[in-house]
Amino acid sequence: MSTHTDTIAEPNPNELPADLTAPHTKPRARGWIHLVSAIVAVIAGITLTAVAWSLAGLEAGLATLAYSISVVGMFAVSATYHRITWKSVAARIRMKRLDHAMIFIFIAGTYTPFALLAMDHGAQERLVMAIVWGGALAGVVLKLCWPTAPKWVGVPLYLLLGWVSAFFIATIMHNAGVAAMVLLAVGGTLYSIGAIMYALKWPDPWPETFGYHEFFHACTAVAAICQYIAIWFAVL
Repeated sequence: MSTHTDTIAEPNPNELPADLTAPHTKPRARGWIHLVSAIVAVIAGITLTAVAWSLAGLEAGLATLAYSISVVGMFAVSATYHRITWKSVAARIRMKRLDHAMIFIFIAGTYTPFALLAMDHGAQERLVMAIVWGGALAGVVLKLCWPTAPKWVGVPLYLLLGWVSAFFIATIMHNAGVAAMVLLAVGGTLYSIGAIMYALKWPDPWPETFGYHEFFHACTAVAAICQYIAIWFAVL
């Protein structure tokens, strides 16, 4: 068992991407956007959960708590992975696994308040929860078991899971309002743009300071703000 684990943790260095074999070349701004976002998310998440719990009840409180934990976790893990210069290849692989896996948890966590508060109770609610959390679990398994998977494998999964709301537009608009649906769509669009930038490694205007990865992180931060506001509409 231990031999198999070591093989996964220490693959052939020649097969590893540059972000694992050459961490010292990362841009100076790498990770700062998500570090600030994590701090803001803690404050925003506590506020949202407290208000939801007191005004809308237990279900709203638990739904927003799940969302808050997922968004803080995603930003915190990303900041930890990208700000720290990990000394060993094994450590970098473990953190990359966790970083990419947390994106799936974040997507499912973001959908949880909408599934529980803006969907019709019953079959539709259960269907959305099954899709997003089942998809998130599959994504986590993929990222933990195949950390060096090419971007064309992971990025489409992020996009497909992230656009589940497109199949429930009418319900979300009816129960949460037009503003919530618009903000959810804007956030999804920004995430998609960021994912495409990440996959294409473009634009990359200042590789030593602010590269394509920073544009991706900026898109996720702004998108998170849009969807955070959308959840307020769903709660209230």
